[in-house]
Amino acid sequence: MDKIPTIEELQAMAGRELYRVTSPPVSLSDIRKHAIAVYWPEKPPRRFWDEDYARKTSNAGVVAPEDFNPFAWPIEGPGRLPNGVDLPEMARTFNGGSEAEYFSPIRPGDAIMAVETMADAFMRTGRSGRLLICVSEVKWTNQRNEPVKNLRGTRVVVLPD
Repeated sequence: MDKIPTIEELQAMAGRELYRVTSPPVSLSDIRKHAIAVYWPEKPPRRFWDEDYARKTSNAGVVAPEDFNPFAWPIEGPGRLPNGVDLPEMARTFNGGSEAEYFSPIRPGDAIMAVETMADAFMRTGRSGRLLICVSEVKWTNQRNEPVKNLRGTRVVVLPD
């Protein structure tokens, strides 16, 4: 697609749901593998892999590390805005930063729903040229509708001249 959405079109999406997706149920094995990878070469904390130990903790069972992502493969490919709008071939995108707020831990058996909304979009001119900045918010909840995580992320798109 060669048409870049106008800033007005993007701003009109503010507050609208961009996508909704639910993960497959999280397995104990998923949590263990993630913890091993994240803490390597050290041994991960027992609450992430030892069921007997974890039952005696305040969580009363194994929980995933806060940075665990139940969506094992990317939902979006590179070169797309959060709303799925294709960018011109020469556009470059960068992570402009993110922040997360954590609530209920993810446990084996949880199916996590992620709902993304567009928070804001604006243009700036930088050293690299015209910059399109899109801010989105993603809210994760579990199958009990308990909040798990809120994410706010910024994507910077360097637009071709």
